Amino acid sequence: MINILKKIKYRKLINLKNKCLSYLKQSIEYLKNDTIFIYFLIGALSSSTLLRFLTVRNYFEIRPIIGDIIFIMLIGMLSYTVKQKRRFNFFLIWSIIIAIIAFINSVYYTFYNSFVSVSLLSTSIFVIEVGDAVVKNVISPKDILFFSFPIIFFIINTKKFRSIFYKKQLFIMEGKRAILNMLVIVTLIFIAFTSSLTPVDYSRFNKQWNREFLVTRFGLYIYQLNDIIKSIEPQINTMFGYDRAVRYFREFYAERQNQEPIKNKYTNIFKGKNIIAIHAESVQSFAMGLKFNGLEVTPNLNRIAKEGIHFTNFYTQVGVGTSSDTEFTLNTSLLPVSNGTVFVSYWDREFVTIPKLLNELGYYSFSMHGNNGTFWNRLVMHEEMGYDKFYHKSSFVIDEEIGLGLSDKSFFRQSIPIIKSIVDEQKKPFYATMIMLTNHTPFDEVDKYGYFPVDYKVGDVSYPYMEGTIMGRYLKAVRYADAAIGEFISGLDAAGLLENTVVVIYGDHDARLPRNDFVRLYNYDYTIDGIMSEEDPRYKKVDFYQYELDRKVPFIIWTKDTKFNKKVNTVMGMADVLPTLGNMFGFYSPYQLGNDIFNLRNNIVVFPNSNWLTNNVYYNSQKREYKILKDKPLSEDYITKHSELADSLLEVSNSIILYDLIRRERELEIFLKENQ
Repeated sequence: MINILKKIKYRKLINLKNKCLSYLKQSIEYLKNDTIFIYFLIGALSSSTLLRFLTVRNYFEIRPIIGDIIFIMLIGMLSYTVKQKRRFNFFLIWSIIIAIIAFINSVYYTFYNSFVSVSLLSTSIFVIEVGDAVVKNVISPKDILFFSFPIIFFIINTKKFRSIFYKKQLFIMEGKRAILNMLVIVTLIFIAFTSSLTPVDYSRFNKQWNREFLVTRFGLYIYQLNDIIKSIEPQINTMFGYDRAVRYFREFYAERQNQEPIKNKYTNIFKGKNIIAIHAESVQSFAMGLKFNGLEVTPNLNRIAKEGIHFTNFYTQVGVGTSSDTEFTLNTSLLPVSNGTVFVSYWDREFVTIPKLLNELGYYSFSMHGNNGTFWNRLVMHEEMGYDKFYHKSSFVIDEEIGLGLSDKSFFRQSIPIIKSIVDEQKKPFYATMIMLTNHTPFDEVDKYGYFPVDYKVGDVSYPYMEGTIMGRYLKAVRYADAAIGEFISGLDAAGLLENTVVVIYGDHDARLPRNDFVRLYNYDYTIDGIMSEEDPRYKKVDFYQYELDRKVPFIIWTKDTKFNKKVNTVMGMADVLPTLGNMFGFYSPYQLGNDIFNLRNNIVVFPNSNWLTNNVYYNSQKREYKILKDKPLSEDYITKHSELADSLLEVSNSIILYDLIRRERELEIFLKENQ
């Protein structure tokens, strides 16, 4: 009897298997006959694959292709909900949408080395203001190539070509049956796709920090779909995720809040002194080491760095908010948000900032910028961060414009009497943030930067070297910015404003220079007026890691009265500025994620895409590989521990911003005190 039941059960399983295979075969046969969808699938898949080839270059990875196919087939399912004669219009519209998605991501990747987020739509107004730079320096013929997909799709569906490309077009089923056929195939592909993913893949898909990683693992279209969901997360965060976020937040800070800041020889060294922080637009450290025909690109910065405290391995930690991200991270010691920008999307959160902490110590805080106050929502955000006043474009006479607005030299010249009047009126120490502008891409107005050839001279013969390149124009702009800083410091000294004052200079982010220009910079051979061979022992390779390391920016602390003549080589990030200055000036944030660099020999710099850097290693989270920077053996768990720390810092920072946890914690503390 048992054997009979087993045979019956076995026959049923065989029948079920045969039915499934038959239905799958029927579904595939139907799909093969749906020619218009097949052409759409080929075009959409070609667009996403081409984008990956041109950006992340994962040529032989099958998973993102499968991910893209899943999304494209979901669009195919939707097409069965429209009338048959309108399916062409449906697919044409989607082909245009896909071309736009690929085009925007290609342009964006060139500029930011990442993929675009839907949450950035709110910042599109800022892209308009630098649109000239995008058109001249970023958009290339390869980007226009993506629009060939909708054009070709349209052509093959015209009456003239339809007979050629549609030799067989059968629509066996419509409506629900067609959707069901497509669903069978999508489900099977989806199961195969998800079974190939690892827990790390799922974790990063959920966190959305590393967009390059997501595109290489899940494909362009699933990434964009996930990004849309993540972009509306702030609107629903009060319903989901808060409990977990606040628990993690409290556990993370439990030990930190019970620890007193560690004292060192720099503790309170500048307590009570004025601070003038110069936000040096797009100035990178490599420019400080360059000379052309014996002339330094940055003579003033070089002098100041030599006399002051020069942090030689300082990196910004910006996301899509560029300059605004630097302002946020420097002033809060938190990291940029994973989606959007804090200045635009999360301006109404409560943060502990340098201006607020200094105001508690009796300082007057103000900021100055020669651009529109609305740019990056600074008018609102500077007030939220605790600045007592923001002087922007309307506060200055626009007597000389270079690039995006008021020239740096005019800006600094007009700022000095304003600072003098503030000092005379307030009669208290001050914290001033001076945001530069001229050294912003596209670096086109070389005639206004002053004469500074970036050629190579041998006797009376001049070779072009960096002339005519984007970097060449950039270096001329940096030379101008350096001169402006030199004139500003001289003007402050003449006005008596350097007494009892500390000048802090930091580059806000790198200039997004082409990698090929670095290749030319390092490997130019005047004897052939070109790039030397890679086999030449003098050749310096500019791979991903070298390019990333070259993105470091200057960070200098200088005073007129004290010559420190000190270099700090420990790797350092923008999040470490608040703790480091806080130790020197006597303030402290209980929520700081960075470290006082004078208390460390080893530090970690975590970037918003979850890459990280230490003195020993640069870790590429996207590819899960790393480059050892020192000839020093690593322990087996070195990478694991630092990766976990990086993820932890990103998660707690993101939670603070998304859920406004600092405000909520303070409100809870007040409530508990009132009800004791």
